[in-house]
Amino acid sequence: MDFNIKTMAEYAAEGKAPEVLFWVGCAGSFDDRAKKITKAFCKILNKINVEFAVLGQEESCTGDPAKRAGNEFVFQMMALTNIEVLNAYEVKKIVTACPHCFNTLKNEYPSLGGHFDVVHHTQFLKTLMEEGRLKIEGGAFRGKKITFHDPCYLGRANDEYEAPRMLLEKLDAELVEMKRCKTNGLCCGAGGAQMFKEPEKGNKDINIERTEEALSFQPKVIATGCPFCNTMMTDGVKHFNKNEEVAVKDIVELLAEAEDL
Repeated sequence: MDFNIKTMAEYAAEGKAPEVLFWVGCAGSFDDRAKKITKAFCKILNKINVEFAVLGQEESCTGDPAKRAGNEFVFQMMALTNIEVLNAYEVKKIVTACPHCFNTLKNEYPSLGGHFDVVHHTQFLKTLMEEGRLKIEGGAFRGKKITFHDPCYLGRANDEYEAPRMLLEKLDAELVEMKRCKTNGLCCGAGGAQMFKEPEKGNKDINIERTEEALSFQPKVIATGCPFCNTMMTDGVKHFNKNEEVAVKDIVELLAEAEDL
């Protein structure tokens, strides 16, 4: 990165507050593939002069995997620690590129005392576009066939289908919808803490089923809005030996490419 990303602690030391806190999440911090999504998002925010900060070492897992795996005690310990940190900085608005973090912070933290305005990165970018702060010219993708895989925790759990599609339409690409999309979307197979365990025995893994559906439209790009979905769909594309022909990319990566960032 050719620019500095400040932490909430650095802003607090200056007696200032950023416009938004970027919650990076476990995948965006530690997974080599998901780090590229994190960087792409930061590059876009930096280019259009959005003042944002991260928690850095003070950020820890939201507790989503623990809760989904049934360990409510560990979830509440993690959540209460995070809420204490966020409240100490008087954080008002949080943006995250992970729908799992988004859903947990937005819907499960309030009952524990964490009341924040939480948005997914596609929602945030859509708002910036509507305000005229973000302008996207999609020449690099003009006419290319893109299909979008709805993340469960963005779509069916939080009823957000418009924001990612509006951003993709700005790329001037040919957006093709899978048969199972929006409210009828099929999970990539990583939800409910399944990301962190081997699949159970069966005839076909869910991510293979989902990738098969996506590839049937012969897209150039399978677009995602979740780092877990990205991993599962990438593995699916590799399973079919299509990784040279079909790219799996987060929407924010496509936007960054369109802007040559």
